[in-house]
Amino acid sequence: MGALTAEIAVAAAVGVAVAALVASELRARRARAAVCKTAASVGFVLLAVLRADLSRPYDRWLVIALVLSLVGDVLLALPHALPAGLAAFLLAHLAFIAAFSALTQLGAWPRPVLAGLAVASLIAAAWLWPHVGRLRPAVLAYVAVITVMAWGAIAAAGRTGRISGAAGILFYLSDLAVARDRFVVRRFASRAWGLPAYYAAQVMFALTLGGPKA
Repeated sequence: MGALTAEIAVAAAVGVAVAALVASELRARRARAAVCKTAASVGFVLLAVLRADLSRPYDRWLVIALVLSLVGDVLLALPHALPAGLAAFLLAHLAFIAAFSALTQLGAWPRPVLAGLAVASLIAAAWLWPHVGRLRPAVLAYVAVITVMAWGAIAAAGRTGRISGAAGILFYLSDLAVARDRFVVRRFASRAWGLPAYYAAQVMFALTLGGPKA
């Protein structure tokens, strides 16, 4: 099997696992959903490993970010592990930021994009504030970091064939779905679009590897 064929097979497997995950969530089969979620997350990490050139700082940091995302996904599938899962994703976003900084210096990131994202994030934080209780500091830190991550993804889009910008926005939106489902009202509708958006973002990030040089 050639490298391209292997990458296509892994990406397709992620798609199948995500479809099975959404179906499991619809039927409230939690154990099966956890297995499907883990399989899909292992898939995007495997895709990243297949594509990455670890001599490039961007590739190294992005692989770290995806591995930390996998850890976060596993933790969030466990009972009573929400704080640990948030911490893993917080670290993942810091690694994403480091990756985008390796492609485009922070000083060159567009300020108007940050302003727009900051307004959206402030609205989201105000929306979540009454619902998160003792997790308020962690949630606020997470909102701040994912805002910067999405900003960096958009800033680096010129070096990644525009893929990172779209992936960053999808990731950002998928986290709104997660927040609504976890903290505001638990409804399948949030998972029905949030999970595919999240996994599409991670696969898209993996597809930026092996290309642009830092």
